[in-house]
Amino acid sequence: MSEPTLPSADRGISPVRRASAGGAATPDELVERVSSLVREAREAIASYTNATLTMTYWQVGALIDSEVLGRERAEYGAQIVASLARELTERFGRGFEEKNLRRMIKFAQLYPDAEIVASLARQLSWTHFVTLLPLKSAEARAFYADQVAVGRLTVRELKQAIQRKAYERREIANSQIEPGSMVPAHTFSDPYLLDFLGLHDGYAETDLEAAILRDLEAFLLEVGTGFSFVERQKRMIIDGDDFHLDLLFYSRPLRRLVAVELKIGKFDARHEGQMKLYLKWLNRYERAEGEEAPIGLILCAEASREQVELLEMHKDGIVVAEYWTALPPKHELEQRLQAILRDARERIARRELPPTD
Repeated sequence: MSEPTLPSADRGISPVRRASAGGAATPDELVERVSSLVREAREAIASYTNATLTMTYWQVGALIDSEVLGRERAEYGAQIVASLARELTERFGRGFEEKNLRRMIKFAQLYPDAEIVASLARQLSWTHFVTLLPLKSAEARAFYADQVAVGRLTVRELKQAIQRKAYERREIANSQIEPGSMVPAHTFSDPYLLDFLGLHDGYAETDLEAAILRDLEAFLLEVGTGFSFVERQKRMIIDGDDFHLDLLFYSRPLRRLVAVELKIGKFDARHEGQMKLYLKWLNRYERAEGEEAPIGLILCAEASREQVELLEMHKDGIVVAEYWTALPPKHELEQRLQAILRDARERIARRELPPTD
């Protein structure tokens, strides 16, 4: 494990010296610069401490797993772990109670590669890992670990992402994206849970747009990491006529513009032509040098998934997704997402079946 990077005068002119080179710093400036150095050092120490603690727990779990549970002594495993927990708790405190020891064992079993653990431990705390352990698939754990690392999610935010089924919704969106698609995988979610907007029955598209702009930060987190807002009602003049794109964003990870159209009600095949026109205009007049071609997201109250599949809009860089303005109860959310995902997988399986005579 690498040593923490601490602030040092060897890394260049210190903030204090830089100030004196161009004039003496004021007392307030000096306080702020010293405070910044102290905060940086504390963050580095906390990060190093967390990584060391996490690796220690992994090593404890791996040792118990190999020495006790992995040597044909499973019948004695429960008693040995319980006895070991009592001894360690007496020496080192409640952090080594039996429940926590079993977490460490499971941690080592689910993450058998020490190098991967060491890398993740620089960005995930032990509590982050404890939150990930109950997840059933390695893919889901990897997805949420990446979300924590990229988005610097707190444990509370991680729990919220898991509760809102972020991984499952990403999988549903990916089911639209086939090989050769202009839309990279893992870009969008489906459906989007816009319960934070506080919309009630009977709203119009302008209400939805205004609500998204009002809670733009939350919407960007829902859309994806690295998105930034560009413009509302983007004006496009084509053959002397005015057209207006609802929302325009830019994705830094994708290096491309993302056009968003909001639609009340069910998806209509005519929406495809409108979005194609917008994307071609953006590609000609707004795409900057070094950027990828723009892509589009059509948000509807109901996605009409078979129509979306038949239109093959992914080839033109267009994704259609549903939005829900009220979060259903947990069991209903799980059932509805499972039904959508099952349907998507069935459609993918039908496409892969060989033709019959």
